[in-house]
Amino acid sequence: MTHFASLVVGLLVGTHIATWGMYKDAPHEGFRRYPRSIIVAAVIAPLVVTLVPKPWLSPSGLVLLFGVVYACERGATEFYKMFVRHEEQSKYFIPMQFHVFGKVIEPGPARTAIAAGHAAVFLLTGWAIHHVSSTGSAAPKWLLFALLGSMGGLLVALGGAFKDAPIEGFEWLKFFRSPVIAGIYAGLLSPFTPHGLLAALGGVGFSVATIETYKTLFFPNRPRGKFAGKPITFPEHLETRKRFVPLYAAIWAVVILGFVLGYVGVRS
Repeated sequence: MTHFASLVVGLLVGTHIATWGMYKDAPHEGFRRYPRSIIVAAVIAPLVVTLVPKPWLSPSGLVLLFGVVYACERGATEFYKMFVRHEEQSKYFIPMQFHVFGKVIEPGPARTAIAAGHAAVFLLTGWAIHHVSSTGSAAPKWLLFALLGSMGGLLVALGGAFKDAPIEGFEWLKFFRSPVIAGIYAGLLSPFTPHGLLAALGGVGFSVATIETYKTLFFPNRPRGKFAGKPITFPEHLETRKRFVPLYAAIWAVVILGFVLGYVGVRS
């Protein structure tokens, strides 16, 4: 039952990610990549509940799982696009493969070493968050978890700034957005788990979901940075994408309901 529930959560996570990504990108690159995040998240969610045994079958556990799977899917997919996938980059304003000031590092020993370094940094950060949260602190749990979530959000912000800032400029508000929102969500998730690493991952996942929702709904006609200034080659999808808005809103409604029921459950 736990694995079935995790699969459902993974499908919801993947559909949420695929929908905001499609809404921005389909007019430029078509609809063909919509299933990718759904498949990846559907694989990750059962792995998480297998590797991290805890009582996931509750509103609080499933909401936490949603955020954790969201962060893991985004991390895995972005790592794949930066270091594994090899495709023509001229269609992008900001290269999607790893680059230094716009110069793409081609596949080879250098890119492999950089990829290994990136993976090591993320793993060490995860270990540090777990270590700090498990050693105890005089700070309130919600505050400690919020700070740990901010660490995860800061790592995301640093990666984004390294990739985007040399091309589109550096914005202080944009840089601190991820650490602040990830910290808030990690604090909100603190009643749902004793594990700081899970709360931090969940905070990062929900911060991405929130930021991308804001950019998608409030600036629907502004292309994502990678397609800035590029022509719309699939204009028919400007209308097709609107059909997915009710589905996207429904997933958010389920998540919000899960938060409410989760708080009711932990307080009762």
